[in-house]
Amino acid sequence: VYVVGGGNSAGQAAMYLSQFARRVFILIRREDLTSTMSAYLIDQINGTENIEVMPHSEVIEAHGSDRLECLTIKTGDQSWKVGAAALFVFIGARPYTDWMNGLSRQDEKGFLLTGRDLALDKEFKKNWKLQREPFLLETSTPGIFAAGDVRSGAMNRVASAVGEGAMSISFVHRYLEEV
Repeated sequence: VYVVGGGNSAGQAAMYLSQFARRVFILIRREDLTSTMSAYLIDQINGTENIEVMPHSEVIEAHGSDRLECLTIKTGDQSWKVGAAALFVFIGARPYTDWMNGLSRQDEKGFLLTGRDLALDKEFKKNWKLQREPFLLETSTPGIFAAGDVRSGAMNRVASAVGEGAMSISFVHRYLEEV
């Protein structure tokens, strides 16, 4: 069983899964867990014989026909395939929105404000220049849409993110009809 992520959610999942799986591998991009996970949880993981932390590692492909059969893992310049019965992804607890350089309004934690949540933002009326309300997944910058965990108030579930991604396509088309 493979767990991707270095936060507390990933650590708690690994501890739980270790009760049922023969081996649990935690893949993290960093050197270790100290900057992203609570010390008590790191101690528990280090004390659990069937959990292994794989630093500087990431999943680059998942393979299988009717179910997951193997993963391609990359560590540094090397990549290899491993058999895998399950993959649990626990990433996205912190949004990576710095690259937007203030282009769209964010909440206090850095998640993007979209749709109705924008109307609650005190800066919204000053910055929104269109005659219409923002579309459901539209950010404070008309034509820029956000879906999934990066959105303030998101469900933080893969299925929700996929659904929001699909919904955003229709909003993009509606926006393009305006311009």
